[in-house]
Amino acid sequence: MLYENELKALKKAGRYRTREVVNNDILDFASNDYLGLSHNKELHTSTCQELSQLPLHSSKASLLVNGYHQIHQDFEKALCEANGFEDGVILGSGFNANIALIESLVRKGDVLFMDEKYHASGVLASNLTHVEVHFFAHNDMDALKNLFVRFPHAKRRVVAVEGVYSMDGDILNSDVFEICERDDTVLIVDEAHSSGVIGDNLMGVYDYYNIKIQPNHIKMGTLGKAYGSFGAFILASEHIVEYLINRAKPIIYATSLSLYDTLLAHNSLRYILQNRDALKVEIAERQKIIYEELGIKIDALIVPILIDDNKKVIDIKNELDKNGFAVGAIRQPTVPKAIIRVIARLGQSSDELRLLCQKISAIMIK
Repeated sequence: MLYENELKALKKAGRYRTREVVNNDILDFASNDYLGLSHNKELHTSTCQELSQLPLHSSKASLLVNGYHQIHQDFEKALCEANGFEDGVILGSGFNANIALIESLVRKGDVLFMDEKYHASGVLASNLTHVEVHFFAHNDMDALKNLFVRFPHAKRRVVAVEGVYSMDGDILNSDVFEICERDDTVLIVDEAHSSGVIGDNLMGVYDYYNIKIQPNHIKMGTLGKAYGSFGAFILASEHIVEYLINRAKPIIYATSLSLYDTLLAHNSLRYILQNRDALKVEIAERQKIIYEELGIKIDALIVPILIDDNKKVIDIKNELDKNGFAVGAIRQPTVPKAIIRVIARLGQSSDELRLLCQKISAIMIK
């Protein structure tokens, strides 16, 4: 077999992965469905009813070739209004959104400064031959400033950070907004794990820090996490969105986001805004439980528990699975050291979360 040796090496290192069909009979503390909206039947039913009234049910083509529907435009406008940006575009996934941004925005003579814990999709895009990238220590704004000093003559600087980091669960250092005020700096904030979870209006880190949106700001978010749908969005100035539509390959050459996913995400956005106070209470309650039971302070809903052993992290995951709890067992190269990743999602009750934490504590002591 062509890759037999490579597969053997992965197994020996404890890094071998398999697909596992979701077991809906156990409690879900593994998925990124932060608000539990994937189980909201009212959102699903209303979306299906609305879609059934339309003359078609699929996108049929790319955004630029007869695939841009009123449903897409309405949702883009709603996202802009909710987040305070001039313009936006939706596309197939957060992975594609990061590829689109990095590949198209970083041109010859530009320099990309990327947080060392930025998502793998952005790191992959930074490997393109025309992209000059320099990584800085995680959330270290002094390290970022030093990069600005080292590259004073760059045509443009592009900085890529996350609102809430997907594995550590920590919030972006707000100093980045001041550092990137310079006219020749483009700031990309990946809000995949912060949009819908933090902020006065649950719109993410811009909302959390009450940041005034500037022409150099770009917000990317996903619809397959807190919004309980699928796809992604990019929000920016009209100028940058116009440029992306003309240069970003994942926008130009891919079929536009499905009409069902777009409608569902739009309905989810309305739901989040209409229920934000109640949702914030639920989020705060789960953060309190995590601190009380595990002694871990979390800023959003991601709970990283360091194990530092690839075999042990799988054993813990399997033991919790047998006890009726699904959690994430994250290994290298996704993280430097293996972790159990718990999502304190609102789709499960606070009592169920507390019981999980107690089970984890008992396992760790054992």
